[in-house]
Amino acid sequence: MRAFDTAVPSRRLAYLVSMMPALSEAFILREIEQLRLRGFDIRIASINRPDRAPEQMTTAEAREASAAYCVKGHGLPGALLAHAATLARRPFAWLRGLTAALALAGPDPKRIALWFAYFTEALMVGRWLRRTGAPHLHVHFASAASSVALLVHRSFRVPFSMTVHGPDEFYDARGQRLREKVADAALVVCISHFARSQLMMLSDPRHWPRLEVSRLGVDPARFKPEPRGCAGPFELLCVGRLVPAKGQEVLLAAVARLVAQGRDLRLTLVGAGPQSDELRERVGSLGLVDRVALVGGVSQDHIAQYYRRAHCFALASFAEGIPVVLMEAMAMGLPCVTTRITGVPELIRDGIDGLLVSPSDAEGLAEAIGSLIDDPNLCRRLAANARASVVAHYDLARNTARLAAIFERRIGASAGSATAATAVAGEFA
Repeated sequence: MRAFDTAVPSRRLAYLVSMMPALSEAFILREIEQLRLRGFDIRIASINRPDRAPEQMTTAEAREASAAYCVKGHGLPGALLAHAATLARRPFAWLRGLTAALALAGPDPKRIALWFAYFTEALMVGRWLRRTGAPHLHVHFASAASSVALLVHRSFRVPFSMTVHGPDEFYDARGQRLREKVADAALVVCISHFARSQLMMLSDPRHWPRLEVSRLGVDPARFKPEPRGCAGPFELLCVGRLVPAKGQEVLLAAVARLVAQGRDLRLTLVGAGPQSDELRERVGSLGLVDRVALVGGVSQDHIAQYYRRAHCFALASFAEGIPVVLMEAMAMGLPCVTTRITGVPELIRDGIDGLLVSPSDAEGLAEAIGSLIDDPNLCRRLAANARASVVAHYDLARNTARLAAIFERRIGASAGSATAATAVAGEFA
């Protein structure tokens, strides 16, 4: 495996992700690509295998999947080798990691087994880090992958940072050990002020200075408005995983209300997930078979065509960070209707950049969508404002430049000078 080049340590990074690639996390790869354009040397480790076969990936996804270190791809032999090699070469590091895993797990046998698995993965990631010479580890989401990163840090003293999205990470803050992760991390990137506020509530005020807001973004040159025809039904689009948190059941109920009112509209649901069969049954029971299309998961190469066909984007979520799909739709010049939750109002100002409704309110959602069907001028005004807001505040290149500056400043402080890589390598020697 190729070691890092001669780039300064503050621009050498290892990214640890849960899955590379994953349809629902394409933004991570876009972030990495932008950082590389800014001179960062980034290697990727993935806990799980990809969610698709190579022929279903984009060219960039297939390239990264083939280059990434896949922890579970090495199976039991890789796990046993990691334990044996670490015990032989760094017994105190192995003992530190095991002690930390047991302390973080607590007395519950199931949690002990879970954290021992995290510990094993941490040893495997640690061996990979030694081979790459990475001086710093970054992870997206403060959940399972960050638990592995925490144990890499506790075992081998490798500094780590994490990007927190919310709100899922906050539901079991104690079980996720968020307080400990914030305390140990050199940097915590929060994608919204909402996410930062939740971590402030859960962490010691002494650690608040390491919580930095750095927003995600989209490429306005790639996602840009195109003329849309007015003939035919009003085309409604929803993009998201088919899971309860996305509220697609509520969206279907809203569509049923609008159809009952005599509205001529169609809904396209783009996404895959465990609720797929359940939602198909619901479409049938509501008599919407000729009004709703479930098209499954769509890669980044093809998602824009669905935005182009739509007249409105709707997301009835119960829980979100700040959805990238909303940014994409806004950049494409689509009026958006979504729920007034978590960090979403930081992206959309109600009545200015889009329409916000209460979560679970199918009647209110139907009313908002109906107002767009009835008022083309409102559609045009919201769409224009949405595009302008994304260009001003959620431009991928600009926001990644801010993230790059944060990394250089923070990693320079935690990983140190040009001797940092040598120090880290020495920890594994």
